[in-house]
Amino acid sequence: MANPHSTYKILVVEDNEGDSILIEEYLHEAIESPVLDFATTFEDAKIALSKKGIEFDVIVLDLTLPDNHGENLIREMCNLCKDSCLIVLTGYTDLEFGAKSLAYGVSDYLLKDEMTPTTLYKSILYSIGRKQASDQLLESEKRYKELFHLSPQPMFLHCLEANKILDVNEAAIQHYGYTKEEFLIMTMDELNPRESDVVLKPTYPHKNGEERPFPLDKIYQHRKKNGEVIQVDLKGNHIEYLGKSAKIVLATDITDRMRYVKAIEDQNNKLQEIAWTQSHIVRAPLSRLMGLVQSLEDLEKELGAKEVKNLIIKSAKELDQVIRKIVSKTDNIEVEKSRKSGPKKNL
Repeated sequence: MANPHSTYKILVVEDNEGDSILIEEYLHEAIESPVLDFATTFEDAKIALSKKGIEFDVIVLDLTLPDNHGENLIREMCNLCKDSCLIVLTGYTDLEFGAKSLAYGVSDYLLKDEMTPTTLYKSILYSIGRKQASDQLLESEKRYKELFHLSPQPMFLHCLEANKILDVNEAAIQHYGYTKEEFLIMTMDELNPRESDVVLKPTYPHKNGEERPFPLDKIYQHRKKNGEVIQVDLKGNHIEYLGKSAKIVLATDITDRMRYVKAIEDQNNKLQEIAWTQSHIVRAPLSRLMGLVQSLEDLEKELGAKEVKNLIIKSAKELDQVIRKIVSKTDNIEVEKSRKSGPKKNL
């Protein structure tokens, strides 16, 4: 029954000498080489628990001590031994009080008359196991909170049932401009200027008036506190939070990215128009000029030198206008590029 590979440090708080001896015998029978310390009063227990460098795995507590007892004793002991398992021993069968003591943080509740080496050992073993599981859960929650609150990206904890915002991180507060208190009385719908959390599929104009879908197909609109409307890409995972179905949402502001992609597409459209102009419109007057030159003598005889000259001048002017338009469009593209890139720094 004993576990030879586990050594437990145990504080026994018991004022009855006979019960204290019995508990010690049970512990030695069930556990190989337990490290035991004893206290007969609540004050003695406080002193033992306050010693630096001494930590107990388990505290076995008699419910009735000379200087403290009952519910008040349990509450004060739970405050003193937050890192230890507290097992309460009593001679009274009071199931209601036993359940109440567990709610205060007691690990287990044993009746002295029913206690055996086996039941005491199991209580210690199970209490330590539950404490370790609870500590792991608390550590996991701590890591979640750190990841959530220290994230450089805005994050929300969203209750799916009530559509309420349960929590936000500092990045969301800074980016949106709302205080945490303002966020916590809002719904996700209230962040949307359209009053509904509808997935948007924005488009941008293409050549000949054609509308193309934006490369990102799941974009939401949110409104900051200052009224600015931004485009956000929302990604989230479902979790259970305090018994509620919730979702952790990561909000990425892609407003600037959308503007940049649209600007690049507009620039490409202009370059395509220039290329099309060069390949089609420029060739028409140029072809006429080349034809006129090649058949100059025949045309002079048929139309006269003056008429041929006028045709050549007309075609040349037409070609000049087309070239000017191409140059103008190219200059506009360069101006837009310079404006967006900003002034160059002197090296």
